[in-house]
Amino acid sequence: MEPLVALLHMVMAIMTFSKANETVCHLSGEPAYPQLWKDGDIVLGGVFSFHSSWEVRQLAYTVTPPPLECINLNFRDFQYAQSMLFAIEEINNSTTLLPGVSLGYKIYDTCGSVAVGVKAAMALANGFEKTSVEGPCTKQSEVQAIIGDTTSSACIVITKSIGPLKIPMISHYATCECLSDKIKYPSFLRTIASDYYQSRALAELVRHFGWTWVGAIRSDDDYGNSGMATFTKVAEQMGICLEYSLPIYRTYAEDKVLRIIDKIKSSTSRIIVGFMVHWEMEFLLHKLIEHNITGFQWVGTESWISDSVIASMDKHHILQGAIGLAIPKNQVTGLKEFILDIKPLKSSGSAIFSELWEALFECKYSTKNDSTFTTECTGNESLSDMQNTFTDMSLMPIFSNVYKGVYAVAHTLHDLLGCKDKCATKKQPDPSTFLKYLKKVQFKTKDGEEVYFDENGDPIAKYEIINWQPSKIKHDEFVPVGLYDSSFPVKDRLIVNMPAIVWANNKTKMPVSVCSESCPPGTRKAVQKGKPICCFDCIPCTEGEISNTTDSIKCLRCNEDFWSNLQKDGCVEKETEYLSHEEIMGILLTTISVIGAFTTLIIAVIFFRYKNTPIVKANNSELSFLLLFSLTLCFLCSLTFIGRPSEWSCMLRHTAFGITFVLCISCVLGKTIVVLMAFRATLPGSNVMKWFGPAQQRLSVFAFTLIQVLICVLWLIISPPFPFKNVDYFKEKIILECNVGSAVGFWAVLGYIGFLALLCFILAFLARKLPDNFNEAKFITFSMLIFCAVWITFIPAYVSSPGKFTVAVEIFAILASSFGLLFCIFLPKCYVILLKPEKNSRKHMMGK
Repeated sequence: MEPLVALLHMVMAIMTFSKANETVCHLSGEPAYPQLWKDGDIVLGGVFSFHSSWEVRQLAYTVTPPPLECINLNFRDFQYAQSMLFAIEEINNSTTLLPGVSLGYKIYDTCGSVAVGVKAAMALANGFEKTSVEGPCTKQSEVQAIIGDTTSSACIVITKSIGPLKIPMISHYATCECLSDKIKYPSFLRTIASDYYQSRALAELVRHFGWTWVGAIRSDDDYGNSGMATFTKVAEQMGICLEYSLPIYRTYAEDKVLRIIDKIKSSTSRIIVGFMVHWEMEFLLHKLIEHNITGFQWVGTESWISDSVIASMDKHHILQGAIGLAIPKNQVTGLKEFILDIKPLKSSGSAIFSELWEALFECKYSTKNDSTFTTECTGNESLSDMQNTFTDMSLMPIFSNVYKGVYAVAHTLHDLLGCKDKCATKKQPDPSTFLKYLKKVQFKTKDGEEVYFDENGDPIAKYEIINWQPSKIKHDEFVPVGLYDSSFPVKDRLIVNMPAIVWANNKTKMPVSVCSESCPPGTRKAVQKGKPICCFDCIPCTEGEISNTTDSIKCLRCNEDFWSNLQKDGCVEKETEYLSHEEIMGILLTTISVIGAFTTLIIAVIFFRYKNTPIVKANNSELSFLLLFSLTLCFLCSLTFIGRPSEWSCMLRHTAFGITFVLCISCVLGKTIVVLMAFRATLPGSNVMKWFGPAQQRLSVFAFTLIQVLICVLWLIISPPFPFKNVDYFKEKIILECNVGSAVGFWAVLGYIGFLALLCFILAFLARKLPDNFNEAKFITFSMLIFCAVWITFIPAYVSSPGKFTVAVEIFAILASSFGLLFCIFLPKCYVILLKPEKNSRKHMMGK
C-alpha cells in the first residue's frame, strides 16, 4: 500500500511540474464553430436557437459522444439573426457612426440547449480554432459583446459563465425579473422590459376586469417560475386569488400533462393566466385541442400573446378573445426587406443557409439524397409567394430589440474609440471599461426611438394591450385595446378601451370569474374556512353597525347618537324618546293633572263659600285650605314631568314634587293630630289643646316642610338632577330623561315623604274609632292607606319601567296619591255640604 501512495505522489509532482513549465495553450475538447460569421476590426457575438431541439440518442458512455444533432429549424431566431446582421451592415456603411471601423460577427446555434449555449459563449470568449498557441491562455476576449439569447433560462446560465470575464450580454427577449440583479448578473443588459413590470401589469389588468378567482399556468423554467411568483405576490396584494398555479414543460410525461388537463377541466375559475414562452404555449395548445377544452378567457404575456404561429395553430378558436401584454409596435426602416432577402446570408454560412432554404421552400438540393422533400431546389425560389413564419413580421418589435442592442454596442464603441471624422483607434476596448460605458449609453435610433438602460440594465417598460379578435385571414387578428406605461403614476399606468374588446367565444359581454359574489353594502366578508380569501360568505352587519362599501371586511359601529338603517348601509340619527305633550299619553296625563287641579280649586271655592258652616269649622278650615293649596300644587307639579328634559325642568320637577308633597302630608298630619288632641281635650282636666292651637299647627307644617326644603337644597348643591341621554336601555333610540344626580338625595326626598305618610297613617289609624258623628280620622286613614299603597307600588314599577314609561309611572303615582287625598278627605264633606245640608249642623255634628 505504501509503495502505491508514493507512486501517486510522484505522478502528481510530475504533472504539477509540467503545468508550471507549460508554454503552449491547447484547446480542450472539440472546437465549436459559428453558423454565421464575418471578419471585422471588432467582432460581436450572437447566440440564437436556429433549431428548437436535438436528436435524442442512446449513449453507452464507452466512447466519446458524437456532436449534438440539431433538428426542427426555428425560423424566428433566423429573423433575430437577420436583424443583427442588418444593424451591423448599416453601421459598417455609416459615415458618422464608427467611421473607419468595421464590425464583424460570429453567430452560434444553441439548438434550444442551455449546455450548447454555454459552450457557444465560451467559444466566443476564447476562440474556437483547434490550434496550439505559444504562451499562456490568458488573452483578450474574442468578441466585444454577445447579442442574445432569446430565453431567460439560457441567458441566466450563459451570463453566469461569462460574467467574470466582463463580456456584456444584451438580450432582446429574456424578461426574467431575476436578471435585473446586478450582483449576480453584472454584465447582463437587455432591450426588453423586465417581468418585474409585466407581472404587475398583468395583475393590474386582471384586477381592472374585476376577476378575483383565476387559474395560472407557467413555463417550468426561470421565466415562468420567476414571473408567476411575482404575479402571485402582487395579485394577492390586490385581492386576487389563484385557484391553481400549474407548471408545464414540453418534455413532461403524458400522465403529468393529463393531470394538468384534468385540473383545468375541474376548475371553477373561467380565467387562465398563461405565463409561458411560446414553445410551452404551442405544446399546451395541442393538448387543449386534443381534449376540446374551450370556454376559458386567456390572459397572456408578451412571449406568446402576439405570436402569429400560435394563432394560426388555434384552428378550434380555443384562445379566441385572449387578452394580454405585447411589446409596443415600432418599425425599423428597411429591416423587413433585409430579412426577406436571404440570399446574401449564404456568404456568412453556406451550410445553415442551405438548410434554411430547403425548409423555407420545402425542396431539396440534388446533393442531399436523404431529404424528406421530393421537389428539387433551383435556387430561384422567391419568398414573395410564400406564407410562413419566416415571412410573418408580427414580431417586428422583437427584431427592433435586436437592432437596438447592436446599436448600443456601436454607440459605446464610438465614444470609447474617440470617433469623430475618423476613429482614433480600431483596438478592441477593455471589457470592464466597455461594460461601464455601455450601461450609460443613450442615443436615438434613425426612426426616433430613444434607447438607454436604467441602473439594472433594463429599458423603460411599455406594453400594448392586445386582444385576439376574429378575422377573415387565416388566424385571429391582434387588435390593440389599451396601453401600459410604467413611467406614469400608478393610477394612470393602465388604459383599456373596454368597448373594443371581444371576449372568449366571440362574446361581447365580459366574463365573470369570482369565487364568491361581492358582498353588498350592509354586509361584511367572512372567509370560508380552509379556502383562499376570495372565497367568503356575506354576513349581515349587526344592529347598530354598517358597511357602506362593497366587499367590506368589517362593519363599522355607528356613533352613540346614531343607529343603522334597515339596509345596514348607513347611520341615521337615533329617534329620541321622552314623554311629550303631543303624544296621547302626554295629553292624557296633562288633562288629568289639569282636571285634578281644577277639581281642587272647585272644592276650595266650595269650602270658602261654606267656611262658616259647622262641617268646615269642625275640620280645621285653615289646614283644609292649606291642604287644598298644596294638592293644587301637587297636581300642577306633575306637568313639569311632561316635555323635553332640560336642566331647569329636571331640578324643578323633583324638588317641586318633594316639597309640595311634604306640604300636603304635613297638612294631613296636622289635621290628624288636631283630631287626636281634640278628643284628649274633652277629657276632664285636660288642657292639651293649648299646646296645639292654630299657631302651633302652622309652625308644625312649616317645620316639616322646611326639613324637606333643606334636603332638596343639599341635593341641588351636592349633585342636582340633570338631563341625560340614555342610550343603554334601547339600542336603536335615545331616551331623554332626567338623571337624579345623587341617588341618596332622591331617595331621601321620597323617604321623608314616606316617613310622614306612615306617621300620619298610624296616628289616623289610632283615631279611627273616636266617638264623633263625623270622624275625619277614618277618611285620613283610608287616604293614607291609598297613598302608601300607591308609593309602595311605585318603587318597583319605577325601577323596571322603560324610557318614557318611567316618567309616566311617576306622574301616575303623583296623580293617584293626590286624587286619593283629595277624594278621601274632601269628597265626603262636599257631599254633606251640597247634598245633605241638614247634616251640616252643630247638633248633628255633636250627635251620637
